[in-house]
Amino acid sequence: MSDPTKDSGHGAGAGEASPGDGTRAVRAGLPEPVKHEPTLPGPVFAAHFHLPGDPTGPYTYGRDENPTWTLLERAIGELEAPGQDDVETLVFPSGMAAISSVLFSQLHTGDVAVLPNDGYQALPLVRAQLEAYGIEVRTAPTGGDAQLDLLDGARLLWIETPSNPGLDVCDVRRLAEAAHARGALVAVDNTLATPLGQRPLELGADFTVASGTKQLTGHGDILLGYVAGRDAGAMASVRRWRKIAGAIAGPMEAWLAHRSIATLQLRVDRQNATALMLAQALRERPEVTGLRYPGLPDDPSHKIASQQMRRYGCVVSFTLPSRARADRFLDGLRLVDDATSFGGVRSTAERRGRWGGDAVPEGFVRLSVGAEDPADLVADVLHALDESAD
Repeated sequence: MSDPTKDSGHGAGAGEASPGDGTRAVRAGLPEPVKHEPTLPGPVFAAHFHLPGDPTGPYTYGRDENPTWTLLERAIGELEAPGQDDVETLVFPSGMAAISSVLFSQLHTGDVAVLPNDGYQALPLVRAQLEAYGIEVRTAPTGGDAQLDLLDGARLLWIETPSNPGLDVCDVRRLAEAAHARGALVAVDNTLATPLGQRPLELGADFTVASGTKQLTGHGDILLGYVAGRDAGAMASVRRWRKIAGAIAGPMEAWLAHRSIATLQLRVDRQNATALMLAQALRERPEVTGLRYPGLPDDPSHKIASQQMRRYGCVVSFTLPSRARADRFLDGLRLVDDATSFGGVRSTAERRGRWGGDAVPEGFVRLSVGAEDPADLVADVLHALDESAD
């Protein structure tokens, strides 16, 4: 097995133009080529490694490190912070494990955390646990940079942009500068944007966090999460938390994730283009209200999104007149699965109110655009709208 810690040697050299997103995704994290070995080595299944003498070297025990993780972590780091060797990336078995690793490793009793009140559905559970540990939690909406008003005395600001499921966008750079001026760390949930849509570390964040379950891996068959950050001390705390909690990714999942990243740019560009096409079609439907997609020029978030995002994502949200209408619409879809995740190559949609944890109308629908033929998908959605009419 070749050493995955070695630089791959691929990509632009000194004086050359930086590689494009597709080239970077295809080559991300690959080891130095070795004759007769695969381009991407297979998953390493090991609880322990040969370790004679003092415990030195890159691999000692399976809970602490694994060669398959190393390659994946390097790949994600090359996407989140291309050309920046001071960024460390750590993978986790789920997005929530990654989120928890930052919040619970950086916050202590008496600290103040600022969270969005319109973010991922599990954040209220996180808030309750933080408060049980004696941590003060303040919340504000994502839109309008409302978290700015809550930063005095804060230890950590948590940003989710675009927000899930409402698709509001906030100014990461503005919020990060304000938080740092008050001595607070900044973490950005980058799940909806992906590293090809937004790079929070370049916008001033200390951590970029994401669920790799979604568009990063894109096939709806892997649970994964990651944290990337530049501050060595803060990342050491995250690594320590992973060790203590045992929140580690399986080698097969890590390998599948790395394999999937090679097609990330192809998937993202197709899904983004179709999402915009679908949003434009939905805008013409009288029964559709509250339509949100940051890529629409008249979307409330478009101005700031266009300044800090390179791609606008694969999720479109909108509201139908009633719960019954939304349910009939979902039942009428033929190319869209009724499922709660997003970002996969197969389109999914759901009525978010069925979970009871989001402050959305009963007829609110979150639709994740897949890689189907754009014309087929738009036709399917419009047909389902027609068939669901009273």
